[in-house]
Amino acid sequence: MGSEEEKVVVPRNFRLLEELERGEKGIGDGTVSYGMDDADDILMQSWTGTIIGPHNTAYDGKIFQLKLFCGNDYPQNPPTVRFQTRINMACVNPENGVVEPSHFPMLSNWRREYTMEDLLMQLKKEMMSPQNRKLSQPLEVNEEGRTDPKGVVVKCCVM
Repeated sequence: MGSEEEKVVVPRNFRLLEELERGEKGIGDGTVSYGMDDADDILMQSWTGTIIGPHNTAYDGKIFQLKLFCGNDYPQNPPTVRFQTRINMACVNPENGVVEPSHFPMLSNWRREYTMEDLLMQLKKEMMSPQNRKLSQPLEVNEEGRTDPKGVVVKCCVM
């Protein structure tokens, strides 16, 4: 053997199984979690992530749901990431909730070693960045109401 380091490329499904196992065990302080959307998804493409907003930010105490889609080229290429919870962040498209790779360096400079856990933790760090930490957030809406343009929650009922 030469002095060059040999790299072993872990097959996609093995890598995703490792990530699933790690996600099921819980991550760090519990403010970030992830798992598969559908246990019957044999391609392991569709995932759900959750981030609890960091303290002393505009996101404090709020729970943010995300969808991650790992294409056939994952982990060579990054997953697509979309916030399902409305959020105001510099790297998130306000119309569709997609995390824009051009505004989020981790996605634009993706490395095979990165994981969904790394991605969620980096998004949480991004919430704490000076450009995002004080951004006003969209109004929250409960399941029974809709928000009108003035920000008033209007209850709906059908009779």
